[in-house]
Amino acid sequence: MTKINCLNPISKTGLDLFTADYEIVDKIDDADAVLVRSASMHDMELPKSLKAVARAGAGVNNIPLDKCAEQGIVVFNTPGANANGVKELVIAGMLLAARDVVGGIEWVKSAKDDADIAKTAEKQKKNFAGGEIEGKKLGVIGLGAIGVKVANAAVSMGMDVYGYDPYISVAGAWNLSRSVKHIATTEQIFKECDYITIHVPLLDSTKGMINKEAFDMMKDGVVVLNFARDILVDEEAMAEALKSGKVRKYVTDFPNALSVNMENAIVTPHIGASTEESEDNCAVMAVNEIMDFIENGNIKNSVNYPNCDMGVCDKTARIAIFHKNKPNMIGQFTTVMAKDQINISDMTDKSKGDYAYLLMDLDTAVTDKVIADIEAIEGVIGIRVIK
Repeated sequence: MTKINCLNPISKTGLDLFTADYEIVDKIDDADAVLVRSASMHDMELPKSLKAVARAGAGVNNIPLDKCAEQGIVVFNTPGANANGVKELVIAGMLLAARDVVGGIEWVKSAKDDADIAKTAEKQKKNFAGGEIEGKKLGVIGLGAIGVKVANAAVSMGMDVYGYDPYISVAGAWNLSRSVKHIATTEQIFKECDYITIHVPLLDSTKGMINKEAFDMMKDGVVVLNFARDILVDEEAMAEALKSGKVRKYVTDFPNALSVNMENAIVTPHIGASTEESEDNCAVMAVNEIMDFIENGNIKNSVNYPNCDMGVCDKTARIAIFHKNKPNMIGQFTTVMAKDQINISDMTDKSKGDYAYLLMDLDTAVTDKVIADIEAIEGVIGIRVIK
């Protein structure tokens, strides 16, 4: 019986996919896999039984990736599962920035006791006039699952869309509208666009990428949207840009002591992926990733180990080996098999940074001696017998 612990509430739509071979347990102490959303795992003692962590969402800054990799624990995420929910909120954010809808709503609330509010509103509405997004230039920095959807939606709404992503995936390129202009540098987006939205992961190279230097290049009255990570934006510089009028509106999904006190900022309470559909989609993808890994050893959408997929095993046995990414590891594994007269029918070994993962299908059942011999090889982190 495979034991699953949920550190956060996980959609029943996903949990219902687990078969009778899986059991949801209350404690992580003896769990084989963990499902998590926002709970921080950095200070947790991870049990030796733990084989996988699946984040029902894209960001994994709440999970100790290196620590997990060192212990042979695969960390999954669910890229794209919440993309549509975030995309729709980004589009809403652009519309809220273009038209003073928020100000108008607040005025109506304040005038609710006015018996002649309809007449008063006709006089006041000029104070909430705005512009339209059709025909405006939108710069999309990062063309992953969310960025592509935002770009395509903006095209359909008549915007002139510029896209920047030097690492765009094949799938992203295929899905991107041909009307999106592919831009070679962020500088061009900063200089030319009326609206700028960022959809990049948080890395050392992207932290604070929207900063004073970037603002100095931007058009006066630009609108900046941030539904990715708060510290992608230098918020002290943003506060100054808002005060000076360089930035007309800052729309962000990350409330903090700085953002909530900025004038002309529209701040939502981190609800980008908070839709029933997104939560269901993330849970379904996370559960499927765990089940495929537990039952077949396949890795899809891991952030600390390489993707590795050999389908369903139709041979006598299958083993998975976690090991350091160093020379002659495969040669040592095959030597062990040859000594014990075990024929390898299929094998694949993938690497990611310092770590590698090997799946091996065999025509003979694996013995305890083979497992011990492999575990004794320097650089081996762990071994699992899948079948």
